[in-house]
Amino acid sequence: MDYNKIIEKYYPDDDELRQLLLLHSRQVANRCLECCDRHPELSLDRQFVEEAAMLHDIGIRWCDAPGIYCHGDSPYLCHGLIGGRVLREEGFPRHARVCERHTGAGLTRQQIEERQLPLPLADYLPETLEEQLICYADKFYSKSHPQRLLTAEQTAKSLEKFGLDGVERFLHWHSLFS
Repeated sequence: MDYNKIIEKYYPDDDELRQLLLLHSRQVANRCLECCDRHPELSLDRQFVEEAAMLHDIGIRWCDAPGIYCHGDSPYLCHGLIGGRVLREEGFPRHARVCERHTGAGLTRQQIEERQLPLPLADYLPETLEEQLICYADKFYSKSHPQRLLTAEQTAKSLEKFGLDGVERFLHWHSLFS
């Protein structure tokens, strides 16, 4: 798979949005690849991890987040599901799962229901080690502040708004991947 071709297809203009997507995705991918190299005992699929990390936010274009150059109609929270749909249509269901499961430290059906989030009622928790790694790495980088690298402590604190179970998942991943 050539992830660059998919990015070019959906982000054809070399504008601020595409540049931000590429910067953020490369930051996440690089952190993931460092983990793959540091932990050969995990037998992570390095090629898949790079591809999926580069595509995990492909759905942002269709969301409303003007602060990061997104002027679509959907709530930003939906970008993972939108990206998942795009990648399934492209024939990449495994990559689509990464898109769908990287919000917060994953979202449960119960969280969606309790908070009345604009998502279909389902569990969107990273399951495979590769899904978990990309979700974990993504949490250190913000598209709103692309030059900022969060610490694990700052990241855990930022996840509290999603619930303590997400913080616990993140801290488990930190012990596994750092």
